[in-house]
Amino acid sequence: MVDIHLDGVGHSYDGGRTWALRPMTRTLHAARAYALLGPSGCGKTTLLNIISGLLTPTVGRIWFGDREVTRVPTAARNIAQVFQFPVLYEGMSVYDNLAFPLRNRGWPKAEIDRRVRAVSHLLGLDSHLHRRSRRLDPGRQQIVSLGRGLVRSDVAAVLLDEPLTVVDPALRWTLRSTLKEIHRDTGHTLVYVTHDQTEALTFADEVMVLQDGDVVQSGEPTELFLSPAHEFVGHFIGSPGMNMIPADLVDGVVRVGDTPVGRAADTDGALPSGPVRIGVRPEFVRISAVPTAPGLPARVTAVDRMGAYHLVHAEIDGRRLSAKVDTGSRYAPGALEYFHFVPDRAFLFRDAIRCGTIAAQDGAERA
Repeated sequence: MVDIHLDGVGHSYDGGRTWALRPMTRTLHAARAYALLGPSGCGKTTLLNIISGLLTPTVGRIWFGDREVTRVPTAARNIAQVFQFPVLYEGMSVYDNLAFPLRNRGWPKAEIDRRVRAVSHLLGLDSHLHRRSRRLDPGRQQIVSLGRGLVRSDVAAVLLDEPLTVVDPALRWTLRSTLKEIHRDTGHTLVYVTHDQTEALTFADEVMVLQDGDVVQSGEPTELFLSPAHEFVGHFIGSPGMNMIPADLVDGVVRVGDTPVGRAADTDGALPSGPVRIGVRPEFVRISAVPTAPGLPARVTAVDRMGAYHLVHAEIDGRRLSAKVDTGSRYAPGALEYFHFVPDRAFLFRDAIRCGTIAAQDGAERA
């Protein structure tokens, strides 16, 4: 296990006219689990393939600990990689597929058997160990591929490229927990590519959110949910994502149309007046039937009953707003309600970057 350091690493597929991965410098620390999260085409698989050696970056250098590996081939980097679709020796049994990476490196027979059986037990493969891999369904084959990537305890890192795509949805929840258990057991450095926020947030110690080849924010899952530093993070993480509402900042007061909703708070000094966008998650929107200040009068347009909660949708002057409420709440389309933001959980954005928060107005009751 080693730190993986990216020094000005970037990649272009067209000679530098556009960047699939914009140059970045950062360190992935040993024994931590990282998720690279973002939509298709954002650069996450490019970054993973640069770390693995399948791609040589256009610019920058890569270090595994104190060893530069920028031009070192994949086979010499001492990593394990699991791809989106199964890569197995189909004529071999499940046991032999799991044992192959260890036999190839001369591990003692007893230790091979111990590791294979430990990983197969964690992945629910005990009853399949002596079956040929080609006789398994695609989802089970992918679980074997996952096990083969995790069976070695001596690798510098385990890299996983959307490994649960072909796995039955009912098994995914179990496998996410299993991955965390194996990570605790082995202490591997794990780098996990996914477009699924649930996988990223439940699995990783740190999530790196990518958009258009840039890491727009990196942090612990709770931090990304509660304190997004970029509009894209607020939109991409959460179900549904963050409400984004055009507003104006006038002499320190945030207004939506003519309605004040709070005062601006900024850690870097006074925020200048001008247009802003309010970002607030539906979890931090409150509704009342009376016009207490500060509150946005909005017309309810729909109510989605989601089982564990209700999602109330409303509109004010063409601006859409959603709130999560408990299942005992009763709101009807067409009703006029007053929407309030939990102080310090509503953020201000300019040019997509967070620039402040909305604090309670003087004398206003805090939620």
